[in-house]
Amino acid sequence: MKMALRTELSEWAPGRVRCLGLCSLQTLRLALSVVLSCCCSPLHNFLTYLCSYRTQFLQTNRNSGSLQDHTAMLARIQTDSVVEMLRKRYLNLHFEIVAMSTTGDKILDTALSKIGEKSLFTKELENALERNEVDLVVHSLKDLPTSLPPGFTIGAICKRENPHDAVVFHPKNYGKTLNSLPEKSVIGTSSLRRAAQLKRRFPQLEFKDIRGNLNTRLKKLDEKEDFSAIILAAAGLRRMGWENRIGQILNPEDCLYAVGQGALAVEVRARDEEILDMVSALHDGETVLCCIAERAFMRHLEGGCSVPVAVSSMLKDSQLYLTGAVYSLDGSDSLKDTMQTGVNYPQQNEEGPNDDTQYVGITAKNIPRHAQEAAENLGLELASLLLSKGAKRILSVARQLNDAR
Repeated sequence: MKMALRTELSEWAPGRVRCLGLCSLQTLRLALSVVLSCCCSPLHNFLTYLCSYRTQFLQTNRNSGSLQDHTAMLARIQTDSVVEMLRKRYLNLHFEIVAMSTTGDKILDTALSKIGEKSLFTKELENALERNEVDLVVHSLKDLPTSLPPGFTIGAICKRENPHDAVVFHPKNYGKTLNSLPEKSVIGTSSLRRAAQLKRRFPQLEFKDIRGNLNTRLKKLDEKEDFSAIILAAAGLRRMGWENRIGQILNPEDCLYAVGQGALAVEVRARDEEILDMVSALHDGETVLCCIAERAFMRHLEGGCSVPVAVSSMLKDSQLYLTGAVYSLDGSDSLKDTMQTGVNYPQQNEEGPNDDTQYVGITAKNIPRHAQEAAENLGLELASLLLSKGAKRILSVARQLNDAR
């Protein structure tokens, strides 16, 4: 694996290090050990970022440090956004970025819904957390299961980017929409959720799996004639600076989004109070409450990437709104409903700091407990409503058909 080193060691060793180019992991470690041995001033309060192709994690080492990077652009951009937020709050901390890939990153020839592993993008990184090799993991929240392994918690959820799905068209189809594409046009998506809803909404189109990171999918779209368009998360495209490739944003009437989509989550050890207190400053209250409701809905349905479950949520005038739906694989059978609840969410937590209570894997001490409880109950009640109408049957059939494919 290759990686690039971006250094911020110059304030510790002025003039010695400005930048290191591409090198192997082993060479990088050796070079860093030499650099650090030459530093004249003591190193202090050092935090290290390690990132995978989908997720990133942070390591604390208060006596030494290094800065590394990897080749996945979106992972780096997401890492940098979290680093920048922490840097503004903790001016004396220094950060390191190191490559790590996960199971989900390595399996690119099989649809995620067929792999059968729940923690596709988290397991390896949580192992590093458990071994105290790292202290902080940054995920796309939609990649995190609704039940975390014992000893871990989501310590922060950053302000959400646009959670909706976007359509990127083949160059020959610029200016079109899904509805105006020719009949039998092939649309690429690796998501059962997207495919089920869009088959229902646009029955004249065909849908085909497409895997890979954003760069890979766009290359497959542009350089071949296999796809007329592909469906991607708008948040990823915008973080990459590729808004100009967005040909259509899918509104909730066309396609509800995935639980947690568009939000970045920071996972830590549940008992590491120092790190937990530090990252809690990154919590965005509105995003936290929406995502608690969404995750509670998903968990009560026992959903996941192997079944089509979709949501949409909004906090407005102290009212939290949640729409949730389940679909058959072909979209022909579905259940959808909307509920709301009052959360009376203030700008500041007037109750004072909460305890370490988790709500669907999230610890948010700076968000009022009553608001978190209301959000969780909203998700549970909406899921219970759909279950009472037959959601379990729809999801069970969808899971069986997906396993048989």
